[in-house]
Amino acid sequence: MAWIKRNLFFVIGGTVALALLGAAGYYDFKSYSHNSDAFARLNEIYDTLQGLAQQKPSPGNRNVDNIKAAREQEKQVRQWIDQTGKYFQPMAAIPDSPEVTSEAFAAALRKTIDQLQHEAVAANVTLPPKYSFSFEAQRSLVKFAPGSLPPLAVQLGEVKTISEILFAARVNSLDSVQRVRVSDDDAAGPQADYLDDHPAVNGVAVVTPYAITFRAFSQEIAQVLAGFASSPHGFIVQGINVAPAESAATTSGSQETSAPSPAMAAKGGSPTVLDEQLLRVTLEIKVVKPLPKK
Repeated sequence: MAWIKRNLFFVIGGTVALALLGAAGYYDFKSYSHNSDAFARLNEIYDTLQGLAQQKPSPGNRNVDNIKAAREQEKQVRQWIDQTGKYFQPMAAIPDSPEVTSEAFAAALRKTIDQLQHEAVAANVTLPPKYSFSFEAQRSLVKFAPGSLPPLAVQLGEVKTISEILFAARVNSLDSVQRVRVSDDDAAGPQADYLDDHPAVNGVAVVTPYAITFRAFSQEIAQVLAGFASSPHGFIVQGINVAPAESAATTSGSQETSAPSPAMAAKGGSPTVLDEQLLRVTLEIKVVKPLPKK
């Protein structure tokens, strides 16, 4: 005690110093903990930014704004669609009505099939017996699967337009038209009526696939392609497969015919006969329908 009394100021100063050192240590610990949390958060943000930068496409950086560029490109695409709108006119649905009833569609379907069959006869185009133009599953129905009438009406209008392009080209025969399934009723239809595919929506347009198989000579094939190219509707020929038609009877029961054989005079005086062969053609077609403007 005597020593403390003699060194009172030293003891008080030491105590204060110890207190300050403790406070400083506590502050350093809290600061370290805070800095550690901040550093971890910074690493997390960096990892997120790095992940975004590695995406394809990436959002860009301070010099390149890919999001803005994408919006500009979408704007350019829509401007292009507006300029080329005359080539992407929608085909009228059958029946063309905001509210399609089962009775109206059943009547329109029977009428359209009958009309197409008569047009084929007038154009001398052979069809399979009692052909339904891919609507065999719906042909005898009077009630249809819920929600299926609007897409079926659209498809009927598109199938009619496609078939009439073939009739206008006067192909030898139409073997099949294939469409995508849009109704539960399609499950009961023949497989030959359908494609194992589905419509695609890309934010700008709806793209619906079809496939048609027909028999024709090269001149008629050219006319079919010209018919799709000059159509005011959005037809894109995605693929074409051409092979010699069978020499036996067709699936419709008609005999194959040969093309006229024009003669060309050769230098030796004897004619060279060009005997063109009947071809079986399958076209993969996309129907492009722009979405309504936002």
